Amino acid sequence: MYEGRTVAAVVPAHNEQELIAGVVERMPDIVDIIVVVDDGSTDETYERAVATGDPRLEVIRQENQGVGGAILTAHRAALDAGSDINVVFAGDGQMDPAYLPALLDPIVHEGYGFTKANRFYSSTSFKGMPANRVFGNVVLSFLTKVASGYWNLFDPQNGYTATSRQALERLDFDSIRRGYEFENDFLINLNILGVRARDVPVPAVYGEEVSGIRLSKVVPALVRLLMFGFWRRIILKYVIGTFSPVALLLFSGIFLTAIGSAVGLWVVAVALGGTTPTTGTVLLAVVPFLMGFQLLLTSLQLDIAETPD
Repeated sequence: MYEGRTVAAVVPAHNEQELIAGVVERMPDIVDIIVVVDDGSTDETYERAVATGDPRLEVIRQENQGVGGAILTAHRAALDAGSDINVVFAGDGQMDPAYLPALLDPIVHEGYGFTKANRFYSSTSFKGMPANRVFGNVVLSFLTKVASGYWNLFDPQNGYTATSRQALERLDFDSIRRGYEFENDFLINLNILGVRARDVPVPAVYGEEVSGIRLSKVVPALVRLLMFGFWRRIILKYVIGTFSPVALLLFSGIFLTAIGSAVGLWVVAVALGGTTPTTGTVLLAVVPFLMGFQLLLTSLQLDIAETPD
């Protein structure tokens, strides 16, 4: 146990026969429960996990549901086994157990419901990373901040996370995406519930694994998830039950900027046709647009202030 809390390691694994035994064997003593979910592997992942013989271990075999599906299955099993805090360890060994206490302490001592490793915590963290990956990480992190409402978090695809039992029991697992966008959707669902979350600086550990992610499939799915997730969060958090000023300012801002933009396009079209627009007509475009833009900025500021931290 850790500070009187029962800690569970949840380990999603797909075709990790070379690494899964090492992941189980390196689990520190503060981990009380280990749940490995073999997510439709076609190799000996299941057999090699079982062969470790660790008395804390439960190995579950299921048809391939994606990394998110494997993690959720492991969360359910760990909760059934009596865990207080569930920590995700990837089956490829890229999560260093030495940093486990750093993830647990904010939950145990400060009342946080969720902590997450952040690989990009210093000015040197991007060193050696190709410029396109740096750009992609920054853009994805910003979009996830907007969609999830966790403006204090970065590196959203980092799966080294710890979640309290109280937070997990409030989540609707069936509504969370199972694929590569799992981490982003998990954050959106946590924010809707008002769960406090914190980043923890943890250096990246890269092995010899070759990513099989198809960006042409993943990127559109992520963009759709973040777009619909944003509106789902706004509706559930700021509209249903309480019509917050965030929603009022956001909807008013969108309406006014849309009106200003539409009139502005009409004014441009008239001008290109050889007719000089009147001052009043121009103002009909400029004033609503500027007012709407200001309302959008204000709603953004209020949303940032609402970050559960």
